[in-house]
Amino acid sequence: MKIDWKRKLTSRKFWAAVVGFITPLLVAFGVSESDTAQVVAIIMAGASLIAYIIGEGLVDAGNASAPEITVQVPDANHTQEEAGSGQPEA
Repeated sequence: MKIDWKRKLTSRKFWAAVVGFITPLLVAFGVSESDTAQVVAIIMAGASLIAYIIGEGLVDAGNASAPEITVQVPDANHTQEEAGSGQPEA
């Protein structure tokens, strides 16, 4: 079974599970409530940063593979008569 790490690391559920696993361990080892809160805050800040970096990378990758669109703007020096009226000639 292959793990999709991009999807996993950007998942809020994954990070909630990590915090849910780490917090009881810290309590079991007698870490103070203040220190536990700091560890949880660091994990969630890191999760936000990782999700942002991966998300921006995916957007950039999507933009790189998108086709380039070129728009040709008529030259302002040409008059309507020079460019043609757009009407079929009789």
